[in-house]
Amino acid sequence: MDTDNQTPSKTTQVTAFELIGGEPRLQALTERFYALMDLEPGYAELRATHGTTLDEAQQKLFWFLCGWLGGPDYFVERVGHPRLRARHLPFSIGIKERDQWVACMDQAMRETGIPEPLRERLNESFMQTADWMRNRNG
Repeated sequence: MDTDNQTPSKTTQVTAFELIGGEPRLQALTERFYALMDLEPGYAELRATHGTTLDEAQQKLFWFLCGWLGGPDYFVERVGHPRLRARHLPFSIGIKERDQWVACMDQAMRETGIPEPLRERLNESFMQTADWMRNRNG
């Protein structure tokens, strides 16, 4: 409590969304992620799990990451609860797809200048989530 005016003191916690640089940097990250997926042969299995175009998936990932990282909750507003595992059940996701997703995102984060400590923290969270999304062995 602030003793001068007897109001609760505010503590400001910076979100990952803010550390990344907000919507413009997050948009650049998702654009680079999908460009890499489309261009790099090392992400071929991951790319094969997507349709012929990546525009819708890119938009949804941007919306999701905004809210997940502490920014605007666009995904919930537009699509509803993320239900990540349920939404990904139609896609065959194994260890290779999981690893390619995380590697592709890590490369996109490096190439768009996400600071190292934040990138490491996000990679841990992405790996946990991507592993939880697996719906087949191997």
